[in-house]
Amino acid sequence: MDIKVFYQLPDDAANIRVDVFVDEQGFSEEFDSDDINAIHFVGYINGKAVATSRVLTLGDGKYLIGRIAVVKLFRGKGLGSLIVNAAEEHIKSIGGKSILIHSQMRAAGFYEKIGYTKTGDYDEEEGCPHCMMVKQI
Repeated sequence: MDIKVFYQLPDDAANIRVDVFVDEQGFSEEFDSDDINAIHFVGYINGKAVATSRVLTLGDGKYLIGRIAVVKLFRGKGLGSLIVNAAEEHIKSIGGKSILIHSQMRAAGFYEKIGYTKTGDYDEEEGCPHCMMVKQI
């Protein structure tokens, strides 16, 4: 997978997020003001956008990776790990110390497999249970 970095929300990332979070999962508040300040990552296979994530700076060496999504047809192929890894490598390259992910509870096991730990902070977004997860780098 070829991963490209964008400093404004590209249409390819927006389209993936609509497909996954709005159409599949039923979220209605997908886009927010954080998209303006985020660094966006989009993964491509044969020129087709198939995965995305974004990185937000929280300060004091902390960063948040969010809006991690893989197009349904391409799931189960390790692309989620690749798009998260690209974001992690970028964070490391700019001196990041820790990374947070606000995970849907149903995805927490995936993040645990790639080194994230639940912090004990739980909440809901649009009725979907979430937990905060952290990884020290």
